[in-house]
Amino acid sequence: MEGVNIHSMCLEPKIAASRDKYLNMPPADRRTHYKCGKKYVVLEDLTDWPSYARQHRCGKKVETKWSADSLLNRKICIFEGDITTLEIDGIVNAANNRLLGGGGVDGAIHKAAGPQLLEECAALNGCATGDAKATGGYKLPAKYIIHTVGPIGENESKLHGCYLTCLETAKALRMRHIAFPCISTGVYGYPNKNAAHVALSTTREWLEKEENAKQVDRIIFCLFLPVDVKHYKELLNTYFPLE
Repeated sequence: MEGVNIHSMCLEPKIAASRDKYLNMPPADRRTHYKCGKKYVVLEDLTDWPSYARQHRCGKKVETKWSADSLLNRKICIFEGDITTLEIDGIVNAANNRLLGGGGVDGAIHKAAGPQLLEECAALNGCATGDAKATGGYKLPAKYIIHTVGPIGENESKLHGCYLTCLETAKALRMRHIAFPCISTGVYGYPNKNAAHVALSTTREWLEKEENAKQVDRIIFCLFLPVDVKHYKELLNTYFPLE
């Protein structure tokens, strides 16, 4: 992990002004710019892990080294849907090293945010695998986007770095809520279940530090494919056991 990259001070004035225009806009005004129109999802509509487990009957007790912590459990959310519709502080983009858009969730986020996102990303000089860099959200309901580059193939340390750097970046930018897609599980070929283990273990380890847990209200795992829904249902109680 190379460290938190915010890059607020090294943007050209025109790009910084374009970003800050949206960041400083009142919520009611921002909503008129959303690419998704009125189909945005507010924080109150997200389901926390204990409620999700009750609704889907997936809270079966398992052997685990982690203790049950009701406060931490309520910070974890599962969202089955489009990450570009979430009206929260920040979403994570599974980007490539150039940060210039691509396929999958990367392409969807760039399309929804608008061309100003590409302008800001082009000024960041790319991103190393396992690292992360933040930009504005522009026409997304999310205020910020944290772009991270996952490994091609299975590399636990690099994927761990993605989740950890994103969480640290969110804390540095005082984001109270952050949503993750499934990083590296698409064309990058990381096995879905193993990737879920890394995502959940990194998140639990990070939240174990009180100074981190106090800085965040919701960590949302945005699941789009049935295979990922299946694995998260199976694994969540290993890392966030219910009482």
